[in-house]
Amino acid sequence: TGNGLSKAFAMTGWRIGYMGAPVEVAKACSKIQGQFTSAANGIAQRAAMEAITTDLAPTIAMAKEYFERRQMVFDLLNEIPGVKTIMPSGAFYFLPEISSYFGKSTGKWTINNAGDLCMYLLEDAHVSLVTGEAFGVPECVRLSYAASREELKEAVKRISEALAKLQ
Repeated sequence: TGNGLSKAFAMTGWRIGYMGAPVEVAKACSKIQGQFTSAANGIAQRAAMEAITTDLAPTIAMAKEYFERRQMVFDLLNEIPGVKTIMPSGAFYFLPEISSYFGKSTGKWTINNAGDLCMYLLEDAHVSLVTGEAFGVPECVRLSYAASREELKEAVKRISEALAKLQ
């Protein structure tokens, strides 16, 4: 069993993980890991130790808040015509499918792919998304819900308004 602290303890980018395995498996994994990365820095190790040995109440409250934000964004995205999304079960990202907008235009912008749509939304709606291409879903965009409820509502509203301009 392996896991990381990135999502559970809001330590994204710290690259701290752990595993529990039979000794021979753990030794083999350690050899492989040693060829790919060096050790986690001391500050990250200390922060990870603090995270897993202190009161979990704030972590539980944070997880509850993320579940509520996820539901809110899911509901808002499903109100946008032509956007299809499923409830994510992992990290705090949605990958809504937006290919129904491919081939549409505003006159200034023609949307041929998710990259075009991301650039259009950045310029028109001032919302930054990334394409799903790096995640194996080129017909999708990636949207994080690691922001305040107010910011998320405003962002999805802007996305919806910008998409409505496409003909």
